[in-house]
Amino acid sequence: MIPATPGDAPTLAALINQAYRGLATPQSWTTEAHLLEGPRISETQLADLLQGAGTMLKHLDASGKLTGCVYVQPQGPRLYLSTLAVAPTAQARGVGHHLLAHAEAYARQHGCPRIAISVLSARPELLAWYERHGYRRTGQREAFPDTTDFGRPRQPLELLTLEKALV
Repeated sequence: MIPATPGDAPTLAALINQAYRGLATPQSWTTEAHLLEGPRISETQLADLLQGAGTMLKHLDASGKLTGCVYVQPQGPRLYLSTLAVAPTAQARGVGHHLLAHAEAYARQHGCPRIAISVLSARPELLAWYERHGYRRTGQREAFPDTTDFGRPRQPLELLTLEKALV
């Protein structure tokens, strides 16, 4: 796992958009294309994110090919995790688990006793995946942002906040 740089924006944006908005394939279970249309993130948005307060960690396979990424940002006593993406061809190989473990280690290294993530309520399989990894629903719900920055919803959507105590 290594930190991404603004120069990584084109390849990271392609990976994130493929993971979140690509067509569902036998290898991919993370697509949101049935819920949202348009790209998940633009190269410009990603370059701005990479110059912000958080860190994008990238996962490379043995040949050096980008296979996943996760964005982490300390927010007070907790670390906020977002944009966890795994290339569809690398899914079901433990890359997501590896990314999550590194995000949790990053939180501990930065003195954050808790880690949080927002997940679409219409993604029960993804909610279940995080719950299997020790994340719990906080009861906090919010409407999906009324902007096209993350895509256009095909239906009303909510984000649920999940947290994990890192003790």
